[in-house]
Order: sequence, then C-alpha cells, then structure tokens
Amino acid sequence: MQGLKKRTSRFMKKTSQKAGMSPGTLMHIGEKKIEKTRITLIHYDQERLEEKELQSIEESFPYKETPLLSWINIDGLHEVGIIEKIGSHFGIHPLTLEDIVNTGQRSKVDDFNDYLYIVFKMLMFDEKTCHISSEQVSLILGPHFLISFQETEGDVFNFVRERIRKGSIQIRKSGPDYLAYALMDAVVDHYFLILEKMGERIEQFENRVYSEPKPEILQAIHDLKREIIYFRKQVWPMREVLNTWQKTESPLVQQSNKVFVRDVYDHTIQVIDTIESFRDIIVGMMDLYLSALSNRMNEVMKVLTIIATIFIPLSFIAGIYGMNFKFMPELEWKWSYPVLWAVLLVICGGMLLYFRRKKWL
Repeated sequence: MQGLKKRTSRFMKKTSQKAGMSPGTLMHIGEKKIEKTRITLIHYDQERLEEKELQSIEESFPYKETPLLSWINIDGLHEVGIIEKIGSHFGIHPLTLEDIVNTGQRSKVDDFNDYLYIVFKMLMFDEKTCHISSEQVSLILGPHFLISFQETEGDVFNFVRERIRKGSIQIRKSGPDYLAYALMDAVVDHYFLILEKMGERIEQFENRVYSEPKPEILQAIHDLKREIIYFRKQVWPMREVLNTWQKTESPLVQQSNKVFVRDVYDHTIQVIDTIESFRDIIVGMMDLYLSALSNRMNEVMKVLTIIATIFIPLSFIAGIYGMNFKFMPELEWKWSYPVLWAVLLVICGGMLLYFRRKKWL
C-alpha cells in the first residue's frame, strides 16, 4: 500500500495547503530533496572562464549586468527566501517565482519581455527499483544570464559544463539562449538512455511472458506499463515547450539558434513515438500473457478430457459387471477375467491410437 501511494504521488502534487492564498505567494510544493540550497556560478565568454560555488545568493547579484554570460545554478527549492531574493534582484515576476517553487508545474514557456521562463522535467532511471524519477528544472533566460533552478544536486548537465570548460567555440561564443538549448538537449538525450533501459526490460518480459505466465510476470508488466504512462506524461509537454520556443519572437532568442531548437524538437517527437510503440507492445504482452495462460489451461483440460474419455467405456464395462444379477454366464467362465482385461486394454489402445491420428496427443 505504501508503494502504491508513493507511485501515485508522482502523478500529482498536494497543493491543498496553498488554497486561498493570493497569487504570487511563495510556498514550496513538493518533496524536500536536499538539506541546504547550493548555488554555483559559471561566468564566461570566448576568452575568460570563472567557475565557483557561491556562499550566499547576494554574491550572484553583480553578475546581472556584466557583458560576460553568467550561468547561475540553484540546487534546492525549499528555501523560498533565497528564491524571493534572486527574483527581486533579477526582476522575476512573482507568478514565475510561484511556479518555480511548485514542483508539480507542467512544462511550458512564458515570455515576460525582459526574460523567458522555461520549465521542463529531467528524468532519471533507477536500475535497482526500475522506476523513473522526475525532477523539475526551471530556467530564467535573460539578456546576459541564465538562472537554472533544480530540486536537488546531481543532473545530466555535466557534458554541458565540460564543453564550457574545454572552450567549445560554439557554446563559449553564443548567448544564454544557446546555453538553454544545450541544457534541454542534454535532458532529451537522457530520455533516450531511459528508453534503452525500458526497451531492455520489455525484451526480458517478452521472452518470459509465454514460457512463464505466472502472476508475478503480470504484476511486473503492469508496473512497467505504469512507468511508460508516467514517462509519456512527463515528456509529452516538452514538444509544446520546444514548439513555442521555435515560434517566439523574443529578442532574447537568436534566429540562428532556432535550428538547434528544431533539432531537439525532432528528438522529442522521436522519444514520444518510441514511448507510444512501447505502450502498444506492453498492451500486446498483457494479451499474450492471457493467451498463454488460456493455452496452458486448455492443455490441462485436454489431458483431463482425454483421461476422462478413456475411462468412460472402462467405467461402463466395470459398472455392468459390478451389478448384482444372479445369472451372468460370463462370471462362471474360467477365462472371463483375462478376457475382460484384454478387452479393456484394446479399448484403451484403440482410443489412444485414434487420438494420436487426430493429433490430439
């Protein structure tokens, strides 16, 4: 029961505590996944690079107006005071801040003229439990800065950080919109890794479902179906985010970078198509399980029917000679017992031969 509640909680967040509050009121909705908020900064252009961990949010304030690109990453959303301070300094609308601390937010893009707010889901696959976990990532895309908000430490952005550190020409000379694209591209690429894991599990069950149609297999297939549904629920809105981003006329998004966004959009469509295929396969596996179970039951019933059919004439003959009539001439005959056995064996053999010719055996 506890496991069911935990799985169900992934589909929706409890928001009852916020009922009745005015719009823009900051309240963290979701699970507290980290004890202390961690703030990191990567400040760079083509020639210079500065990377450090900030001890307070106030240390990030001078990087708002610098000509270099500033990537401020905040791990931990439960300390709403920090979110409120950075929102006040960087001019982030209270409704945006409210969405940032609400981890049940649907993926979307909002254009506030001075900045773009992008929110999407970063997914992880736990190979021990075979469950998909979701983390909300929010991006504030400004003229010379990008602020990312995550629920906990650990993400799929290490390749992006390495590209910045190694001096990749494209990312070091581009603006914050290209950096935002790179982060979303890393998230979508990780979706493919999850697809591979799910595909491997589906293959395992396909091999077992016909040979071992046990109740445990059905439960495992049902759990896998829930994971696929959850996966689809998290990925599906991403296509709308990328499609909106392609069509935006915001000056914060360079026209030359939209081709990269279109590429991520195509990858997202590919992920969604694969998820749909997996879902159809799983439905087919459940039908196959029921069919295999039915076939096994039919085999058992066939064996029992054949045994019963063979014993029907034998029981008939035994019933006749088990009657208490006084005058039954065969009972007094010396060879009656072996002859009766011979007749019974001939009947059994004849019926078995008939069943084999009919390919019922």
